Amino acid sequence: MAMPNQPNDHLWHQLTAEILTGMRDWRAQHPTATLRAMENELDRRWAAVRARMLQDMALQSAATQWKDAAAGVHPTCPDCGTPLEDRGRHPRDLQTHGGQTIALERSYGVCPTCQVGLFPPR
Repeated sequence: MAMPNQPNDHLWHQLTAEILTGMRDWRAQHPTATLRAMENELDRRWAAVRARMLQDMALQSAATQWKDAAAGVHPTCPDCGTPLEDRGRHPRDLQTHGGQTIALERSYGVCPTCQVGLFPPR
């Protein structure tokens, strides 16, 4: 079953097309490149697109807004199970497996029992 087009689909297709064009240009400029060099360059380019896709998908997640969520959906402390208290939205930088940094702004909560703050994983 095909998924309906998402807001970022066009951008993701554009970034993928830029990899193809960029790799053709790179290869023309590096005609004696080793297989390892080609692989490294391709991996570097894909890592950037992958990071953008991860960031976009994470920001579409319900976890970005939870303070108005129903009680059964409200994030709880992973240690004691107490519902977290909302502390507003805060930015957070994360590293992908490809070494790229992605920036997420998500709701941040604090457990009133454990006094531990966290970005809920939902």
